[in-house]
Order: sequence, then C-alpha cells, then structure tokens
Amino acid sequence: MKKNKAKASSNTEKEFVFEFRAGKHNCVLKVPLQLPVQENISDLHGRLMLLHKIPCYLESELKNSLSSFVEKETILDYDREAELALQRLTTGDVDVNKLTSAWTRSYVEMFCFLPSLLQTTLEHARPEEPSWDEDFANVYHELIHSPASDTLLNLEHNYFVSISELISERDMEIKKLQERQAAEMDKVMHELGNTLSDQDVNAVASQHFDAQQVLENKWASELKQVTGIQKHEYQDWVVKLHQDLQKSNNSSKINEEIKVQPSQLSEAADSGARMFEEQPQLEESFTIHLGAQLKTMHNLRLVRADVLDFCKHRRHGSSGAKLRRLQTALSLYSFSLCGLVLLVDNRVNSYSGIKRDFATVAKECTDFHFPCLEEQLEEVQQVVLYARAQRSSKHKDQPETQKNGGDDKSKNVERNSSNILPGEFYITRHSNLSEVHAVFHLCVDDNVRSGNITARDPAIMGLRNILKVCCTHDITTVTIPLLLVHDMSEEMTIPWCLKRAELVFKCVKGFMMEMASWDGGVSRTVQFLVPKTISEEMFYQLSNMLPQIFRVSSTLTLTSKH
Repeated sequence: MKKNKAKASSNTEKEFVFEFRAGKHNCVLKVPLQLPVQENISDLHGRLMLLHKIPCYLESELKNSLSSFVEKETILDYDREAELALQRLTTGDVDVNKLTSAWTRSYVEMFCFLPSLLQTTLEHARPEEPSWDEDFANVYHELIHSPASDTLLNLEHNYFVSISELISERDMEIKKLQERQAAEMDKVMHELGNTLSDQDVNAVASQHFDAQQVLENKWASELKQVTGIQKHEYQDWVVKLHQDLQKSNNSSKINEEIKVQPSQLSEAADSGARMFEEQPQLEESFTIHLGAQLKTMHNLRLVRADVLDFCKHRRHGSSGAKLRRLQTALSLYSFSLCGLVLLVDNRVNSYSGIKRDFATVAKECTDFHFPCLEEQLEEVQQVVLYARAQRSSKHKDQPETQKNGGDDKSKNVERNSSNILPGEFYITRHSNLSEVHAVFHLCVDDNVRSGNITARDPAIMGLRNILKVCCTHDITTVTIPLLLVHDMSEEMTIPWCLKRAELVFKCVKGFMMEMASWDGGVSRTVQFLVPKTISEEMFYQLSNMLPQIFRVSSTLTLTSKH
C-alpha cells in the first residue's frame, strides 16, 4: 500500500498474532512487525505462508487478517505522531513561522507545476468534435443577424400556416365524428329497454371510443411526420443558404434576392384568415434600482393577459406580431433569454388543464431547434424517476428518528415516484413560441388557492429557485403569475388578491436583492402577470401597490394598452 511508504519519525514494533486450527491442533502465529510497514502486504503475506508452512486453505484468511492489522496499527501510529507534533507546536518546541514558510513554499511549488501539467494534458487530449446542434445554432445565429432574417421568419411562418391548416382539418374531422357518434348514441338510448339492452349500449360506446382513438392516432402520426419533414427541410435549407452566402462574391445581389423572396411568401401568408387576434391588455411598467451599495437597475411590468398569449404564434397580418417574433429569434442563442412560469400539477405530462392548452399551442408550430414537447417531457420523467430512486435509497439509510420527520413527503413519493412535489419545477426549451424561450413548469397544489400561505410556502420557494436559475442561465426576462393562479374563482375576493399580491411582491423583491450575489448585478425584467378576468379597478390597485413595495425611483414609465 502506498500509504505504508510514508516516512515516520520513528519505527514502532508491534506483534501480529494469527490464531488458526490445523487438524485437531489450535495454533498461534506470532510475528513482530516494524510499523509503518515498508514492503508490500502481498509479499509479506507470501513469505509468512512459506516460512511458517501455513496450510493453503488459510491463505485468504491470513491475508485479510494481516491487511486489517497493518492498516489499523498504521493509522494508530500516524495518530500518535500527529498528537506528538501538536504537543510540540503548543509547547513552543517548533517555530511556527518556519513551519508556515515551509508550507507556503510547498504549495507555491505545487501550484506552479499544475498549469504545465494541465497544458500537457490539453495538448494530448482528444479535441471535442462539435455536434450538429452546435453547428446549426452557429449558422442560424449568423443568418438571423443578417439580411436573411426576414426570409427565415417568413419561411417559419409558412410552415406554421401549413401546420395550422392541418390542425384545423383534424379538428373538423374529429368534430364531425363526434357529432355522428352523438346522433348514433341518441338513437341507441331511445331503443334502450325495447330492442336494445345495456350491453348493446356499452358495445356501441366502446366502438365509438375505439373509432376516436384510431382517428386521433392517425392525425397524431401525420402531424409528427409533417413536423419531422419540415424540421429536416428547414435545417438543410438554412445550412445551404449559409454556404451560398459564404461562397458568393456578389453579396449585394444575394441580399436583393433574399429581400425579394419574403414579399412573395408574405402574400401567401396573408391570404389565410387570422387564427389569433390581438387581445386587448392592460400594462404598466416601472424602473427600479435595487442594491445596498452598488445599485442595479431593473424593469418591472404589471400585465393583465392570458399566460398563453406569450406563447401563441400569430399570423403576420400585423407588424407587432412579426416584430415580437423577430426579437425572440434574435435572442434565441444569446445572453438575454426570456422565461415564463407556468403553474402545473404534480404529474409530468400534457393531458389536462393548462398543460394540455400549452401543449396544443406548442404543437401549432414546428420547433426547428429543440426536441418536441413530448420528447422533453419523457426525458424529464426519466430524470424524476432517477432522482426519486436516489432520494429513496438515502432515506432508507437514515436512522428511524430522522425518517419519522419526513413521513408525509416520503408517503407522497412512494405513492407515485414519477410525480413531483409542490415547489419543484422542470424546464422545457422552445424556439417556436412567440415571446418565450424557456418555460418553468412550477408544481403547485390546492393550497395556493387558500389565503393563508406564507413566505415559506413551496410555491414561493419555487419562485426563488426559478429566479436563481434565471441568474445562472442568462434568462434576463421572466414572467411570473402574480397571484400564483392562472384563473380566478369565487373565493378570490379583492382582499384576497391584495394580500396575495403583497406577499409575492415582497418575496420577489427580496429574491431580486439576492440576485446581486448570484450574478454580480445584471439588469433584468420581471413581468408580473394577472389573469385577464380581473377587473380594471383591481388592476390599478395592484399597480399602485407595486411602487410602494419596491420604492420605485423617480424614473417611472407608465404605459397602458387597451
């Protein structure tokens, strides 16, 4: 063993005793050993077997006993040496200044040697080959910041229009099937008890369900195939365009060709009916300065809108929609990303509620840069299962007293290991949303609808962790649901809204004060989102509360859009 080769100030002799049975005789082997042992344990063990004629069936037992003895006594010997050294230090027998100088010289020599070692390692290391995604990202980033950006946006928009038309056909066909099945079911129910029985009704219902499943699977397969073809064509076209731009000598001619093509694409895009109309919204913006010594400027916005309005693609009928899409595309591979907090339940899927609505919006346009939403959710599920398995194994290793403290949480995990807990979140990446690059799916429970949550609530702590991720991953704009709900209900009265808004405002202010230690003081934009069903009176009460809590400086910008 290498540590046995360490130098000690003095050698200590210890007697190794090994008891064994040979036939009917009880034997004892006693061997004096000098500690620390300077030779290999395997060699020492072989000599003992040969010199003392130990039976071969005791070979492994002798080796284990010898190894344990040497390791234990060596550690004890080192401990004694360390205690003696500390005693000499406390009694003044050793000069502290000389000792620290020797340590400093040793550390300097070691760290001076490290750079040359690292350089030698890098020189002989195999260079990392860039992946296709990295190459395509670089090509796209270069093109979107060139005169070709208009062409890229119009091409993406045309793909969006074709997918939208395909989805409209799907919805129409499913609607017709449902209407036909409803009429058939009405006829069956009229004949129930006369010529038909309950079993006949169940059989018809089963047939209807199977027919719907077959139709939905057919359209899902067709949409997946079309989006795959679009993504492949788009990426090939982008790479080819970039190569043509690099090879061409007459750049002005290419620029003219690039600018002419979008006009033709725009005509085709504008010929269809608009799928999404611009929704009126209320908005107020503020500028604040936070920090103890070094002040950092941040922008705050209070917006009344639907959370999916930041995700929906719109036709290029209005310049505003195209400009927002251009801004999102320009910052896709940048240090100023946009994030959105989406409140979801504890199941990692897209089958119900706001998750289903979001998945519907995400499918309306092909994502040319990242995996589709279903693939990302499948990856998240695998990570959740792995994390739960690791947490369960650690929980089993804890003493019983510590296990009893987390019974409720452990029961929730054991009930379904694929679910996440309130306050936890997962992130999906998108390039096909109108104003968002990253979506934080924050898990909340029914407790957020009550009026008694505190600053230590899992949902509030989840917001803190989200803001920390924003600081470490260059997300400079984040949209947060101010009331921690996406829809209003009867119990959410004006006092309830004011109390919840005050809590979130104060907590987010504290989190933003922490940002300086997380990212060194980077200016950010935080958007507080309230549901569209909230009244204008309530909206302006919240807008008056915000500057009071954040102590808005004199540089205040107010804007409102109706």
